[in-house]
Amino acid sequence: MALRKNPKADLRSKYKKYFEVSLIISLAILIVAFKFFPQLDGGQKLANDTQELFNVEDIQQTKQENRPPPPPKPPIPIEAPSDDVLEDIDIAATDLDVNAEVKAPPPPKVEKKVDEEPQYFVAVEEMPEPIGGIAGIQSKIVYPEIAKRAGVEGKVYILAFVDETGTVTKTQIIKGIGAGCDEAALNAVKATRFKPGKQRGKAVNVQISVPITFRLNN
Repeated sequence: MALRKNPKADLRSKYKKYFEVSLIISLAILIVAFKFFPQLDGGQKLANDTQELFNVEDIQQTKQENRPPPPPKPPIPIEAPSDDVLEDIDIAATDLDVNAEVKAPPPPKVEKKVDEEPQYFVAVEEMPEPIGGIAGIQSKIVYPEIAKRAGVEGKVYILAFVDETGTVTKTQIIKGIGAGCDEAALNAVKATRFKPGKQRGKAVNVQISVPITFRLNN
């Protein structure tokens, strides 16, 4: 249950009334004071402080002296050629002969570059092989008529130079039998395409010996 204050002991209820009464009394005192005591003479205190005097001296303004420029450096003496030396010089005539024949300079020498022959291996890991085998070369052989009439038979050994692309660039006769068989063997080998030789998996130039057999069919 809430407690209630005694109205007689509650000071807040009379706070407004007391405030108004005190405010009226204060204003009345101020009005009376200004009415009966309009002037209030107070003692004026003058502070007699001693003043220090400073003497200001005039400072003369300094002038900047303009120094004269430094003297110029003396010229370095240069020896002039003597008259004797000038007299010894011969000056050629500068007249041009328009009708004179002027020889053209010789053309520059052109050095001919000698193409180095490619190197061909004798033995590699994978030797060249004719496409179609030896039988493919034999099929290109044209038996010479002179050899047929003379009954010439045997083997012709051809040295074939096979490049990186498998093309025969050059041929030589190692051993021949004559009667036109050597030339027929050379032509058959030149017209044959080879599988290029390889060294470490790379196509290289290789020279290889190719045997060609000449045999008459009886």
